[in-house]
Amino acid sequence: MELSKNKYSRRSFLKVSSLSGGGMMIGFSWLTNLVPNEAMAKAASIEQWVKITGFIEITIDNQIKLFCPNPEFGTNVMTSLPMLIAEELEVDFEKVKVQMGDFDTPRFKSQFTGGSMAMSMTWKPLRTAGATAKLMLLQSAANEWNVPVSELKAAKGIISHSPSNKIATFGQFATAASKLPIPKNVKLKSTSEFSLIGTPQKNKVGKHIVSGDSLFTLDYKHEGMLIAMVIHPPAFGMMLKTFDPTEALKMPGIKSIFDFQVYKDEYKRGGFDTRAFNKLIAVVGNSTWEVMNARKKVIAQWESAPEMKETVQGWSGTKEEIIPAGLESTDEHTKQMYAMQQKPGKVLRKDGDPVTAFAKATKIIERTYSAPFLSHNSMEPISCFAHITDEKALFVAPIQIPDMMKQNIVSNLDIPVDRIEMKLARMGGGFGRRAYGHYIVEAGHISKKAKAPIKLIYTREDDMTNGIYRPCYLVSYKAAIDDNNNITAISIKGGGIPEGAIHENRFPAGAFENYIAEGWDIPSNITIGAFRAPGSNFIASAEQSFLDELAETIGKDPIDFRIELLKKAKAKPVGKNNEYDAERYIGVLELVKEKSNWSKQNKNAKRGVAAYFCHNSYAAHVVDVNIKNGQPVVESVVSAMDCGFVVNPEGAKNLVEGAVVDGIGNALFGGMRFEKGVAVQKNLNQYRIIRHREAPKKIDVHFVKNTFDPTGLGEPPFPPVFAALANALYKATGKRFYHQPFMNELTKG
Repeated sequence: MELSKNKYSRRSFLKVSSLSGGGMMIGFSWLTNLVPNEAMAKAASIEQWVKITGFIEITIDNQIKLFCPNPEFGTNVMTSLPMLIAEELEVDFEKVKVQMGDFDTPRFKSQFTGGSMAMSMTWKPLRTAGATAKLMLLQSAANEWNVPVSELKAAKGIISHSPSNKIATFGQFATAASKLPIPKNVKLKSTSEFSLIGTPQKNKVGKHIVSGDSLFTLDYKHEGMLIAMVIHPPAFGMMLKTFDPTEALKMPGIKSIFDFQVYKDEYKRGGFDTRAFNKLIAVVGNSTWEVMNARKKVIAQWESAPEMKETVQGWSGTKEEIIPAGLESTDEHTKQMYAMQQKPGKVLRKDGDPVTAFAKATKIIERTYSAPFLSHNSMEPISCFAHITDEKALFVAPIQIPDMMKQNIVSNLDIPVDRIEMKLARMGGGFGRRAYGHYIVEAGHISKKAKAPIKLIYTREDDMTNGIYRPCYLVSYKAAIDDNNNITAISIKGGGIPEGAIHENRFPAGAFENYIAEGWDIPSNITIGAFRAPGSNFIASAEQSFLDELAETIGKDPIDFRIELLKKAKAKPVGKNNEYDAERYIGVLELVKEKSNWSKQNKNAKRGVAAYFCHNSYAAHVVDVNIKNGQPVVESVVSAMDCGFVVNPEGAKNLVEGAVVDGIGNALFGGMRFEKGVAVQKNLNQYRIIRHREAPKKIDVHFVKNTFDPTGLGEPPFPPVFAALANALYKATGKRFYHQPFMNELTKG
């Protein structure tokens, strides 16, 4: 067993209301110590406890509800995180109710879904929460029955004592348990003792999704609620000058039209704030249709925005950003990036003497890879409900990082922190898009000025042209080869607009004596942001495509070549800052080689392989492709993952499958172009995404079995799919693919 030291005080760990007939509610902070809330001690009903994040609720009739503090947007944390509590608590998971908790930073210092960190952050703390509650319930039963606690067992919410044949529910001892001291040390189960964790569990809220229950902000209704939409500048690099709402105000159902500034001039922007379009026009009315029609009648004049310099506070510290003036275009971006490749870059890492190695090389292989801006295209466009009154500010929002919005709201809406209430709606997709909460501030401004509850709605066109894109990238890989066909040096150089994607301490760093990585970036006024596996989603494609071509050049099998390099990195690693574990990296390659029957190859399709490490997990894919009528057909994908101990194999498998489909779609079709600051693609009839018939016919997912603590899975399977597909397409067509989206190169012949 594993000991977990509990440093919580009784008062900060446990708050009990005088529930009707008794019962107990235990709140747990799994990121920091729980912050006491005196109001909790005075709670008189279960409903008042619903606002607490990260807690267990038990009533006298043995109803058990587990609240998930992490916002949910498809990674299934509302199943996997409660599983951690339920395992140690010893309850029947099929009967347990799960509910998303509301945003409440007075009790939690962080609520966050992103970075594939949910499991790693909660693995021990949530299990400790369940184990502590169970021990307190057992102790209360031992006191009542006058028996040693060691003789008691808990299972499926029932406490039993075999010698006396006594049995009772958790609910019968909940109130008594709440009065006990908090145990100092709590035993956690070893992985071999798990009965729930590690077993496949269906989505706990799946039936609510398929039955159309109101889970999303777009479903939310409120008495007296009005609909609002905004008008933002038609191009990046422009801002509002004047507007005339006269004709629009004559339209039926329209209540008001006004302009407003989202962020104050003096506001210091955070890493998840964006103000590319900081001055907007709001149109408020009775219905979505009426507001959409009225927007068309607003006459606005726009002007060029000046260059700006901003100090941005991000996770890695404070940095200064330049937001240039002007109307940018994709063709000009391409010229700028290739020009930057000809200039010296910033040296990010250097091992050995790569300059001499390249000078002595018999052969040099150099390849350049590029990728365009990508749009998130979340299934649910942006929306937010806000109701600002003198008493409180209520928000219902699909946001990945709600606690980071607190200071934003306080600073820009002049609302005291103790008046902010935020209910977390389920997010309709995003993978980074909903980390940026500008729409919450926008909704707050509109509600405040309209003096009414409003629901802000973005159309698909609003969402696609408002920014938060994956940056566009360019990178060159170069290898020096000697007379004996040995690779003597590796060079990586590249960047992006407005940031690059090189992870200089990841593989193949550490595998070569002579290695250099250089980077650059070009400022832009086009707003970018986190996009599933930021940076990694491009650099993995370039790196793994290059390694595949390099293996072919020196006459080695692609998988064996990668394993050979990783064995070198394991036996004698070069450098001290290598991020990856070479042995675990080898493990996913060996697993995907075995499960795909790589050595036999596939007679009915051409195969490509790729592997990558990011977000503390390892992924490898083998993709089988055919070309039929000039179109690629993905016959099958075999995936291998090492994300530590797999909590919910069912949800984990779904995440990998989704990442594979998402990666293939973006690799083949994804791309956003700009002409003079204007997003060319404004809706899905112009922005190509993968269709059902284009998804792989079969995806076979396997996990490396180990007992490492769980790591990320929402993002790691995504990056290597691009390269595995590119390498398979090469085998199928005889042509290497260097520039995304690959369909552009495929159709060129």
